[in-house]
Amino acid sequence: MDTGDTAWVLISAALVLFMTPGLALFYGGMVRAKSVLNMMMMSFGALALISVLWVLYGYSMAFGDDVGGGLLGNPFEFFGLSSLIGTAGLEGAFAPDNLVFTVPSLAFVAFQGVFAILTVALVSGAVADRARFGPWMVFAGIWATLVYFPVAHWVFAFDGAESETGGWIANGLLAIDFAGGTAVHINAGAAGLALALVLGKRRGFGRDPMRPHNLPLVMIGAGILWFGWIGFNSGSALAANGQAAEVFVTTLAATGAATLGWLLTEKLRDGHATSLGAASGVVAGLVAITPACSSVTPLGAIAIGLVAGVLCALAVGLKYKLGYDDSLDVVGVHLVGGLWGTIAVGFFASSATTAGVDGLLYGGGVDQLWRQALGALAVLVYSFVLTLVIGGVIAKLMRFRITEEDEVSGIDGVVHAETGYDFASLGGGGGGGSAATAAGQTRAEARGTNLTDRSRV
Repeated sequence: MDTGDTAWVLISAALVLFMTPGLALFYGGMVRAKSVLNMMMMSFGALALISVLWVLYGYSMAFGDDVGGGLLGNPFEFFGLSSLIGTAGLEGAFAPDNLVFTVPSLAFVAFQGVFAILTVALVSGAVADRARFGPWMVFAGIWATLVYFPVAHWVFAFDGAESETGGWIANGLLAIDFAGGTAVHINAGAAGLALALVLGKRRGFGRDPMRPHNLPLVMIGAGILWFGWIGFNSGSALAANGQAAEVFVTTLAATGAATLGWLLTEKLRDGHATSLGAASGVVAGLVAITPACSSVTPLGAIAIGLVAGVLCALAVGLKYKLGYDDSLDVVGVHLVGGLWGTIAVGFFASSATTAGVDGLLYGGGVDQLWRQALGALAVLVYSFVLTLVIGGVIAKLMRFRITEEDEVSGIDGVVHAETGYDFASLGGGGGGGSAATAAGQTRAEARGTNLTDRSRV
């Protein structure tokens, strides 16, 4: 066990854990005032639920010995994680069987667990304003079990790391996904699209403006995500070494370039560079560089980020043209950004990096490109189809979506019996804050007063 590597992995795990509250703020600020608590609760609910499932069997499904063609780890191999606790020696030095490379297995468990939490939380943005909390929690548990845990095995379980045999994308296809472009972002984006189709459109979608109610929250959330994403990407080196430093720089450069690309697109298209665009550009750049951060040079990272900013800024408008209601642009940012970043490895990879592979633009031909494309497509199709089935069954059995009347009055008051902003109490009033806030919001929507959706600026 190396103490420096262990410290870095534990710090990185804490940074990634902080990303889920950051996502709650980011998503919460983007919805209307009457939905902010429900939106944030879906992230916190995922944090609580997946933490438990990961310990029980999720880690085993993702990183246990493969039980079928690189598709699934043995769910009972590390069940409950008790087998990973043992130490040897008076000083608590971990036995070789309880190490992943140079860090304790439980440090690796913690690091990968917060990835699982964040991925599930990402999906919630596609169904903002209309998903009941109870059915969402059921969906989160089933989706993590049937979709995320197996896909994490495909992508992250390398032969000989924790177990003898791992997943097919990591070991057979040899696609490069350093920190989760497929397992996290394409996976969550495809699931978000499928779940949005299952739940249907919000009342007034495409007709009534639905502006973010608190842009400072959005920007704070985006800042926390950028901060935490350093742990997300650099921590995936699983060591305090040169690769972690390399990944830090490529992540920083790509994110900055994507933010500039999104703002430039907005300025040329709409005449304004917005704070929401800046926050969204940050996330688009982080998503796109995630799979590529160890395989591209800093100049390649800038190119990937710049294209991601422009591409995702244009992609968020697709929901109006194609007719699906992806409330917070999980598809436009995470699916499109994840696809671009994963496939871009096939173009921009350089053997000068720690990944040691050349892409098409560096003389490597199309060998890595087809591997990247196949891996991305496999995850997209699997996640989309399984989510349609899971969401459809839950919708039939549990009434996944709130009623139209409840949607108008506000999901926070109906589902959680709370309101995000109780202004009546500030003036000495009684308990009418929730109803007053919801009524005021509804009247403002009806008038369409100064409300703007980012895709319709």
